[in-house]
Amino acid sequence: MTSAEDSKELTLIDHLIELRDRLLKCLAAVVICFIALFAFSADIYSYIAQPLVSALPENTSMIAIDPTAPFFAPFKLTFYVAFLIAAPYILYQLWSFIAPGLYKNEKAIAIPLFISSVLLFYGGIAFARYLLFGIVFAFFISVAPEGIQVAPDISSFLSFALTIFLAFGVTFEIPVAVFLLIWAGIMEPDDLSAKRPYVIVGCFVVAMLITPPDPFTQSLLAIPMWALFEVGVLAGRMARKRNVAS
Repeated sequence: MTSAEDSKELTLIDHLIELRDRLLKCLAAVVICFIALFAFSADIYSYIAQPLVSALPENTSMIAIDPTAPFFAPFKLTFYVAFLIAAPYILYQLWSFIAPGLYKNEKAIAIPLFISSVLLFYGGIAFARYLLFGIVFAFFISVAPEGIQVAPDISSFLSFALTIFLAFGVTFEIPVAVFLLIWAGIMEPDDLSAKRPYVIVGCFVVAMLITPPDPFTQSLLAIPMWALFEVGVLAGRMARKRNVAS
């Protein structure tokens, strides 16, 4: 006859086995996406670097200081792209693992939050690639001292691009973070609205730290951050009213 402690131990082992299986599935999804994209790694890199290449002076191109960079820079970028493509499946595996332990009301809010988080993260990356990059690179090249030939290294550009993508992807998660603060009862919508002036200043401070030092580029990040904050407050206010009504 199995004791209660043995049953709990078996249950824990079952959970660990399930977690291992789901992690292996996530890893397999990333590997499959990477293999499918590897043949196009050079094209992917060229696509991401296109705003910089377009802003370079005529008869100038990017360079590779490290002899291995022409291979490893596209290789590294392709891996990150594969991870982004597999992200919805990874989140699905995460949801499948934690869902049995959630209450009904928590499940009702978790699915929209998962979907919103993925879409907002993608939106932040798209914003950086299609709007910010062209302006930022044009600014950097325009302020180069006379007699300096601008020829960016492909590895340095990749590090810069990945940093900006991550920064904007995380920044665009502001509505989810604000909503969770309100939904969990940590903050009240009215309190957050009252702190709006400080939030606006904070948005511009963050934008100043991660964008070039010109007001226009900083506004391209600060204004969306403020708008996303307002979206989070509005969504939290609506959820709070729905909970009170029910």
